Amino acid sequence: MEKAQIEDISRSVLSKPGKDIPAGIVVFLVALPLCLGIALASGAPLISGLISGMIGGLVIGILSKSHTSVSGPAASLSAVVLVAINTLQDFEIFLLALFLGGLIQVILGFLKSGMIADYMPTSIIKGLLAAIGLILIFSQLPYALGVEMDDSRILDYSQDFFSGVKEKIMVLAASFAPGALVLSVISLLVMVFWDRTPLKKIKLLPPSLFVVILGVLLNQLFKFFIPELYLSGVHLVSIPEINDISSFLTFPDFSAITSFQVWTYAFTIAIIGSIATLLNLEATDNLDPHKRRSPPNQELVAQGIGNTLAGLVGGIPITSVIVRSSVNIEAGAETKLSTIIHGFLLAISVLFLSSVINLIPLATLAAILLLVGYKLTSFTIISRMYHKGWSQFVPFAVTVIAILMTDVLIGVLIGSASSVFFLLRGNYYNPFYVEETNFNNKRKTIRLELSNEVSFLNKPAIKRTLWNLPKGTRVVIDASFSSYIEPDILEIFNDYKNTFAKENQIDITITGLRENYSPKNEVVVDKKEIIDKNELKTPRQILHYLEEGNKRYVDGNLVSRRFQNKELKDFIKVDPLAIVVNCIDMREPLNMLLNSGIGDLIPLKAAGSLLDTHLINSIEISCREQGARLILIMGHSNNTLIKNALKNLLEKPDDPISPIVQPALDAGVFVRENLNQLDIASLTDKISIWNMDYSQREIIRSNPYLKKEIGENKIGLAAAFFKRKNGKIDFYPLFQESMV
Repeated sequence: MEKAQIEDISRSVLSKPGKDIPAGIVVFLVALPLCLGIALASGAPLISGLISGMIGGLVIGILSKSHTSVSGPAASLSAVVLVAINTLQDFEIFLLALFLGGLIQVILGFLKSGMIADYMPTSIIKGLLAAIGLILIFSQLPYALGVEMDDSRILDYSQDFFSGVKEKIMVLAASFAPGALVLSVISLLVMVFWDRTPLKKIKLLPPSLFVVILGVLLNQLFKFFIPELYLSGVHLVSIPEINDISSFLTFPDFSAITSFQVWTYAFTIAIIGSIATLLNLEATDNLDPHKRRSPPNQELVAQGIGNTLAGLVGGIPITSVIVRSSVNIEAGAETKLSTIIHGFLLAISVLFLSSVINLIPLATLAAILLLVGYKLTSFTIISRMYHKGWSQFVPFAVTVIAILMTDVLIGVLIGSASSVFFLLRGNYYNPFYVEETNFNNKRKTIRLELSNEVSFLNKPAIKRTLWNLPKGTRVVIDASFSSYIEPDILEIFNDYKNTFAKENQIDITITGLRENYSPKNEVVVDKKEIIDKNELKTPRQILHYLEEGNKRYVDGNLVSRRFQNKELKDFIKVDPLAIVVNCIDMREPLNMLLNSGIGDLIPLKAAGSLLDTHLINSIEISCREQGARLILIMGHSNNTLIKNALKNLLEKPDDPISPIVQPALDAGVFVRENLNQLDIASLTDKISIWNMDYSQREIIRSNPYLKKEIGENKIGLAAAFFKRKNGKIDFYPLFQESMV
């Protein structure tokens, strides 16, 4: 899609009503049963789920800057709500915690805390979701089986999940409704095999809505044909009939505002809700076909206002929800108008369809949530985490078990602590790359290449390595690739060099250290076009890519590339970008100078950067057979070979003239008789630059294939001059452009 079209989409919520209105209807059909089901899983009044769905669509939908994200009650917070209501023992007190949690979210948004989700390890998030999945499954089993439970027998997850398991199983086995079991099994089978039926082609009929409708119809059939399976009373959804606006609103109990537990759950809701929202927002932006980015801090403010309002009128916590958001995108939504429409339709259903909604069996909603719970904690997810290694699996498993045995907030903190342990362990063993050499039985040399950032977490490993080196060792510490080194580490190097190394005859050299280091709080983005390597199609783009690479080199933004042979083979499978011809006097690594990838460049060496027929033929073969699309002739300052040739010409006039300065002399670049009056250093650079131009013209003159390809702009030909003093490379235009 063109840039102008994307800007037009973001200009107004009314820009694409033809796509947004149908998408809003589809999202409403998906959200209606989920709002009821999640309220059921949360142990809250079912009307609270619909209230939050309305707020998520109408309020957050208007305030959010996201184009496609849809907010509403989510399964990720159902366990928190279930625990909070059971612990606080009053829904009105819970609403106070939700109200305060919303205010905390607003504050987090104004404090620009939108990056907090980036610091939460994936293993912890997956562990949280898996634990929620298990709690969903076990909390919905009573409804799926039709077990009638009063307050004294309800499944309580506020404390140890495993306490009283035997008693709970006996309660389930002793009392259940056969009709609920039948509806649960049928609903699960329909959803599991949905994609194998023709029904999947009906876009306006999501499986969750279909099983709700099917559950209502089957239960009505049971009433007339199989009465023993008929469900009524406590087995059905029960939301109040709306006579006036106050009949379905519940208000918070502000008298409990000094309660420590209220504030604990307020922070729990704010933190977990914010993380869930930010993760879902990132996932939604990745699904957006236009790849628009949603401002996370604005989203936190919008979610906070929504949760504050939900706490005031009787809702449950709201987050951005990936299920509804993905459905919204798949349905073709372009702007947030679809989100607002879905909220409006939820409000209409509450106001005018409460009698119809009350016909829905709880067993059908439970079946939907059982499947959600299974997807969150399936064997496939556990297997994937296991195969990622112990550093990922252990925090995942610890988080799951800790949440089940304590509560969500404490469980996440315990899981995070285990993740920090592996982080510290990884930093202990991997702060640098160690290379050992021992040539001709001479003294051993140890080279330590420091990582990009070296912090206090790396102190133990650095001290362990340095202080365990044997006497007489030669040590080279290379800080060339480090953008930041903490003062503590620099002090360690100082102490080691001035005391321990001297006392133990250790020869230590530290290279690449900067005069000062300061952590960068902001990423400075070059406002020029940033080139994606996969989009390098033309010679001009490749030349620009190399020019930008050298700028990064000059700025010190280097990445150390260390690979084993097997990994190197993967790079050389891709066609090279360019052939670079430079002088044998230049030993600086091209990949560093141009900050290019492994295998991007094919280096050719020629004295004085002068090409002969053999080298030009090699260039042709590389372009024809290997796919190189740019020929770069590179000279460099202070060329020792050219300088020595000029000095020899001045001091020994009878000796033969060196071939690397002969063409320049013949062309009148300098006059031999006036050589003693010229600055040799300046003339050296002048000849080096002239040789580059001479080699370009030789390629055009002597090779018909390259002349044709360069003329048709299929292959580029350019020159560049490397300044040794500062590492900067001056790039000249493509050869054809320079001739204009």
